[in-house]
Amino acid sequence: MRIAFLTAPEGVEQVELTQPWQAAVDAGHEPVLVSTESGEIQAFNHLDKADTFRVDEVVGEASADSFDGLVLPGGVANPDFLRTDDKAVAFVKEFFERGRPVAAICHAPWVLVEADAVRGRELTSWPSLRTDIRNAGGTWVDEQVKVCDHGPGKLVTSRKPGDLKAFCETYMDVFQEEAAER
Repeated sequence: MRIAFLTAPEGVEQVELTQPWQAAVDAGHEPVLVSTESGEIQAFNHLDKADTFRVDEVVGEASADSFDGLVLPGGVANPDFLRTDDKAVAFVKEFFERGRPVAAICHAPWVLVEADAVRGRELTSWPSLRTDIRNAGGTWVDEQVKVCDHGPGKLVTSRKPGDLKAFCETYMDVFQEEAAER
């Protein structure tokens, strides 16, 4: 499976990128770093700069058709930047339109709100997003990991870095099930 990891040029929470990435590698899949700009992205450990990572593909040139699923890592700045980028939002919408699975953790559901992908869905996130999710027509729940299969494509969400183990196991299971059905 080829899995897109969509991030902004800076602001992604490093552990929310690296642990799901490693889960994909460990399962024998190909993670691909997609960003709004070429070059490298700057990850953060909360508010402190962490490592940089090489961008594989640029949003606007990438297509959901070439991926089996999409992972949206969090961090506060990362999804806040992505939700204001029309090409990034369109890229996310493409996955739902094609019925491909999407996984989002922490603040990443902000991008889902902007993509109008939470309406009628039950999901979780960092607690400060609950009102945004409700206002966008979603149902917010306080659970470690939530799988929603209402609408096209399954959606896997988690609240925070402390949920990463469950998030990684669940998103890998869901993505593999979805790929097997295609």
